[in-house]
Amino acid sequence: MSRHYTKKDRRIDIEFRPSSQATAHGGQMAINAVAGEFGLWQRVRNEPRLDPRTHTGKGYDPVVYVAALVFSFTSGGDSLADAERLEDDESLKLLLGVKKLPDQSAIGEWLRNVGEEGAEALREIIRDFCNWAMRKADRGRLLLGGELEWFFDDTQIEVNGRKFEGAAINYNGDLALSWQTLWAGPFMCDAVLGTPADHKFAPESRAHGKDVSAWMPAMLERCAPLGEGFVPHLYADSASSAGHYLECIEEGFEHYGVSYNRWTGPLEAKAEELPESAWSKAETVRWRDGREHTVQYAMFRYQPGGCKTPKTFAVLRHRRDGDLFWRHCFVVHDGTREGADAQAVFEKHRLKGDYERRFSELLTDLGLHHPPCQSLAANNVYYLLGVLAFDLLQAIKLVYLPEEHQPKRVRTLLHQLLLIPVEIKRHARQLKAVCFIGAGWIEWWKGFLGDLVPHYHLLGST
Repeated sequence: MSRHYTKKDRRIDIEFRPSSQATAHGGQMAINAVAGEFGLWQRVRNEPRLDPRTHTGKGYDPVVYVAALVFSFTSGGDSLADAERLEDDESLKLLLGVKKLPDQSAIGEWLRNVGEEGAEALREIIRDFCNWAMRKADRGRLLLGGELEWFFDDTQIEVNGRKFEGAAINYNGDLALSWQTLWAGPFMCDAVLGTPADHKFAPESRAHGKDVSAWMPAMLERCAPLGEGFVPHLYADSASSAGHYLECIEEGFEHYGVSYNRWTGPLEAKAEELPESAWSKAETVRWRDGREHTVQYAMFRYQPGGCKTPKTFAVLRHRRDGDLFWRHCFVVHDGTREGADAQAVFEKHRLKGDYERRFSELLTDLGLHHPPCQSLAANNVYYLLGVLAFDLLQAIKLVYLPEEHQPKRVRTLLHQLLLIPVEIKRHARQLKAVCFIGAGWIEWWKGFLGDLVPHYHLLGST
């Protein structure tokens, strides 16, 4: 007979002691160590575009502002007020080598004064960090099917009130900012926060709302070095399906798949003209509406407006029992995979959903759903620092953590890895950090800090 287990209420005496010698954020040593290994802090110190001061001997160095926001993001903060609260954590400041942290007013002023030049400097740092981390990581953790997957997307950051500079009514009728981003594997390597009304490149877009892919060509060009040595595959949604963007994608990527559901009139007609022999064998599948649909696949070539050459389209047609007409879905793709059929193209393209979920995790786990400032330039810099914090967490997971931890999301890393109680003890001029870590993590922490921070003197565990 098995043992019986239950829950019982226990009488516990609880005592609270104020202490300036303890912190719950001891895991920030990992963020500090990886940033130092890359050379982030020195890079920020040497970057004049991040220092708007007229007297560089006064006030906070830019590295303090960057550190305050990065450590705030990676300790669960989601506002400038949370970054200010780190000033109250004396032990954390000792661990990280920061004597004093700025309040939220000073951080907001720095974000505004850095401007677009500072934002561009941060983008360069982010790209270089992604490149560094990708070269250090096991390639097997970066690739899927031997390919490095890329993802371009525009996410609408909804705001309330007209006090947000750059906010405009988007294609969905909501007041929002437009956050255009580019991913290389698990890292976000470029981002621009702007207004949905900033750009209209393709004339076709005017009938369908604002153009939300205007930054794609520049992002693909400046992030191209990250793909060297890899076989790339780009995913994008229908917002990037105008002819100009398709030409740009085809020029830079050997393999790609782009949803195409905006200018489908000519494609619908072409699909209707296909003979039955062009379609795959009919299958019955459960569709998104929860009902069973008959589904078939086919492939054809068509030259959309704005394209220099015809493109290859995979088409899926589906209908419910009793429906008279077929409905169609289209994906434009590279058409270079030998033996690949239309069904395989759709199955590959559905993997784009993994990046959409990862993007949602970034917004939720780092609290990036709500811009903190009225200034668009300030919000742009704030969001770029959020990207940098996310990439640092991804690097810790991909480069340093064992295989069983690879599926974990950012929020789980924050809770399990970085929320570590630490007590600071002083003896003469020496500092000793006593880390209270679960037994299963002790050897990992000792090996990690021993490799990345050799000047730390690691003592034994008790």
